[in-house]
Formats: sequence, C-alpha cells, structure tokens
Amino acid sequence: MNKAITYLIILLNSIICSGSPIQKTQPVIKNKANGEHVFNVKDFGALGDGLHLDSDAINKTIDAAFKSGGGTVYFPAGNYLSFSIRLKSNISLYLSAGSTIIAANMEEHHGKYDDPEPNIWGDSLQYQDFGHSHFRNSLIWGEDLDNVSILGPGLIHGKGLQKWGKTTPGLGNKSIALKKCRNVILRDFTVLHGGHFAILATGVDNMAINNLKIDTNRDAIDIDCCRHVKISDCSLNSPNDDALVLKASYALGYAAPTENITITNCAVYGYDEGTFLDGTYKTTQKAAPDKGVVTGRIKLGTESNGAFRNITISNCTFQHCRGLALETVDGSVLENITVTNIVMDNILNAPFFFRLGRRMRGPAEMAVGSLKHVLIDNVIITASNPQYGSMLMGIPGHDVEDIVFSNIMIKIKGGATKQQGAVIVPENETSYPDPQEFGKIPAYGFYIRHARNITMHHITLEFENPDYRPAFILEDVKGADFSDIKVQIMPGVPIFDLKDVSNFSIHRINNLKDKTIKAVKSLKL
Repeated sequence: MNKAITYLIILLNSIICSGSPIQKTQPVIKNKANGEHVFNVKDFGALGDGLHLDSDAINKTIDAAFKSGGGTVYFPAGNYLSFSIRLKSNISLYLSAGSTIIAANMEEHHGKYDDPEPNIWGDSLQYQDFGHSHFRNSLIWGEDLDNVSILGPGLIHGKGLQKWGKTTPGLGNKSIALKKCRNVILRDFTVLHGGHFAILATGVDNMAINNLKIDTNRDAIDIDCCRHVKISDCSLNSPNDDALVLKASYALGYAAPTENITITNCAVYGYDEGTFLDGTYKTTQKAAPDKGVVTGRIKLGTESNGAFRNITISNCTFQHCRGLALETVDGSVLENITVTNIVMDNILNAPFFFRLGRRMRGPAEMAVGSLKHVLIDNVIITASNPQYGSMLMGIPGHDVEDIVFSNIMIKIKGGATKQQGAVIVPENETSYPDPQEFGKIPAYGFYIRHARNITMHHITLEFENPDYRPAFILEDVKGADFSDIKVQIMPGVPIFDLKDVSNFSIHRINNLKDKTIKAVKSLKL
C-alpha cells in the first residue's frame, strides 16, 4: 500500500471516528498527498443498511467522480444492496473494512440488472456460452475503460446473482465483468457466492489481480483474450467449476490471444461453497453439476479459438479438487508454458490433463490447433481416485509435442484392477475435453497418446493400495526419453506398455537395463 492510500485511509478513519461526518454540502475529500479526489457513496444518498437499494446512489457517485476527472469512490462500513454498478475510466472503488456490496434479487427488490447487450454476431450463432458472450448483466461491469480498480478489504456478496447463463432480461450472473479495458487493478477484497463468474475479464490488457479471497458457486476468475496479466496471492474456492481459468474464446468477435500471463503464490480448492471463508473446510459435496468430481482447479482452455502463449504458473497449491488442465480443442495454438513449484493434495481426477482435440467450436475455416513447448518442474501430488491417471493426448495426425516433466512425485490411492489396466481409451476427438469423457484410464502414472518429443526425468510414482496398472502407457509416440524414474509396481505388471512407439530410451528406471529402441509395434517392459 503506497503512502497516498495510507494517508487517505487515516484521513477517512479520523473523520469517521471523530463523530464528524463528511458534510453533504461538500461531498469530495481532496487527499493532500497527491491531489486525489475521494467520493463517499453516502454523500450521494447511499444508506448502506442492506434493506434499501443503493444502486442509483452508487452510480451517481461514480458519475460525479468521472466528471471531476476521476477519483476514488469510497464505501464506508455498511451493506450496500445494489443492481448493476457501471464503472467508468479513472475510477477506483474502495471497499473499506466492514463494507459489503450485496447483489440484489429482482424477485425481492424493485429493479433489475442491466440487460445483456447484443453480441457481435447475434444470439443465433454463439461460439461460447451465454455467460461469455454478454457482460452488462453483472453486478459490477465496465467496457472500453482505462485506469480502473477495485480495492480494499471489503466484501462483494453475489447473493442475488444467477449461476447459469440465462437470456431473461433483468437477471445478473457475474459479480465483476470487464471487457476491452486497460490498466486494471483488483486487490484485497473478498467475493462470496459470485454467480456464473466472480470475475470475468475479456480483452483486458495490463491487469494485476492480487490478494483476493473468492468462495463461490461457479468460476472464480476467468481471464479470456487478455494480455499482460499478473495474478498473485489469491485463494480461490470453487467446488462447482474452475477456480482460475485462462480462455481464448471468440467472445470479441474474433480469435484473440491470451498471452504473457503470470500466476504465482495462489491456492485453489474444492471445499463446499462457503466453508473456505468460514474456516470449516467441509468436503461433503462429491460432484460438480457436470456430474464429475468437484472442480476448483487451474485450467487453460476449454474455449480455445485464440492462442495461449508465454504463461507461467508457479508456487501454487491445489487441494481437494481436480488437477492441472491444458486444453486446446477449438483451433488454438497453446505454447510456451511453464509450471513450477506446485503441490497438489487430494486430487480427484487426472493430476495432469493435457489435451489437443478438434471440437472446433468456432468459424468453419478454423484448423486444428497445437499444444507444444511445455515445461513442468518440481511438483508433489497425492491423488485419491483410482479411475484416473495423468493424461497427455493429441489426436491422430496432431501430436502434443515438446513436453518436459522433471522432479515429479506422485502418490495415488491405488486399487485399480488388471482389467482396468487393459482398458482401451476412446479417441473422442470432438468431445468436450475433460478426463471423465475418456472413462477409466489404464495407466496409474501417465497415459500418453499421439505425442512427440516427451521427456521425463526424476519421476517417482507410488500407490497406497495395490494397483495393477502399468506406470506408463505410450501409444503412437515419436520420441520419448525417460531417466531416473522410480516406480512402485505390482508383480507381473509392466512399468511401460508401448504401442507404436519410436525413438524411445530409458536410463536408470528401477531395475530395467538402459535401452534405446528405434521403433516397436508392441512391447511391455
């Protein structure tokens, strides 16, 4: 926190604590430290009692700040019931300690959220979900803005928001939606029950998201077609959908990239909704609405028309949720990704799910994309669902390629049978990309298919209960190097099951002899 903001908070607290309210006749405080103007929403008619709507007063405050050239819109402690809040350029919303913005319910209060605006191509042809195609049907939204921020230790409670995309006018389904904005800061606040998206940023350049706590009923943070984004020190609980997901959809009317993104020092969870913020960390919910296990993961994709490039994920933890997913199925180039220093505890499906497919949800001229140049290093995992293993999968004629795993430790619950070890995994080239679409996985460590130039160094795999699957299955793989691998394996079960593999080498793998194989149709080692 810089000196100017510190001065501002001290000044405001001294006014409030002294019992001398800010005068209605002079609603603007000028911070002498930097000349910034501060606009208190209560001076423009907000009651903050949680009973009466404050939407008009909040928007009047924002308008006044904008007309003065910009400033801080200040929320003192209180409960501010509101429909749509419309951000403008050069405005900061500051949520003080004890302040809560509550999303109103149109069935309980007279009013509504802003209607969803028409998208570029009309509602008859959508390349992404309704929630990604419209932005103004939100609690807080901004479009084509510069220099906006939402700051402070207060709370945004999406109580009246819908968690599904609906076309009914008046309904809101996002806590914060930003479209084609520049220079954005989101910092220090908390979101509870955020709707379909707690935060949806689409086409935003130069954004910093720091120190947020989100405990929500669908996605926590979606970064779509954005560039130069830094996400740090966030705790995100989302049992019903993704916690932190990067997308590159067609929501802007063209295929735009998501690139130059850093994610660091974040934690993602799949606890029961609300139990992260109240500290009880319950795990009674067993499935998400899509009928799979609870979610809460970090993911790149599914919407993947534009490119994903130059993305780093570091120093993050996953707990009681799905694993890391990299997915391109709509024509996207996904490349230059690094993942380092990760701990995943009690992963409920595939610890790693890397998928190149051809769902092709987009314009007809789009071609199958690519997934390449990925480095994964320093990861410790425990996984509890014996249906799954890690999955690296392209499709015939389109390989995932140039992927390196190093310094990986995975311990699974185990318990899979020999019959599962013989399962044939369906191709499902056009299906939705999720591990549950492929049924039971026959490798307990890594199932690798339609791949090229795969490297694995310093890998440890083990299980708690006897598991009769191979540690590694490779199918249609061109170039694979394994070294310094230690795996637990049941008697009579191979470490490697190779099918249509070329340029394969192993070094220091359990008690296997070092070996290089130029090409093999079928071999178990």
